Amino acid sequence: MTHLRIWKFRPPADREQEFALAYGADGVWAALFGKARGYLGTTLYRPDQPGGWWLTADRWNSAGDFEAFGTEHGEEYRALDAELEGVAGEEEFVGAFEEGE
Repeated sequence: MTHLRIWKFRPPADREQEFALAYGADGVWAALFGKARGYLGTTLYRPDQPGGWWLTADRWNSAGDFEAFGTEHGEEYRALDAELEGVAGEEEFVGAFEEGE
C-alpha cells in the first residue's frame, strides 16, 4: 500500500512559476525527500482557474518511511521551509492517506 501526503497551496500570482519549480516532481522538495528510503515521488497539480489551490501529492512506501524521513532530515526540512517562505503563499496540510482497495 502507498502512503500519500497531500498539501494545498495558493502561491502569490507573481510567484507561481517559482512555486512550480520548487514544489514539482523535479523541485527542491522532491530532491530533499529523495534522500530518504521509501520516497516514491511527488505530483504537482495546477488549478484550472486563476487564484485556485495547487495540490501536491507526495508518495511514500509507508507512513513509517515518511516518519523516518522526518527523524533523519528534519533539520534540512525546516531550513528549506524557511528558505522558501513566501513562495508557497497560503498552505494547508490536507491529510495523510493510504492508497489501497
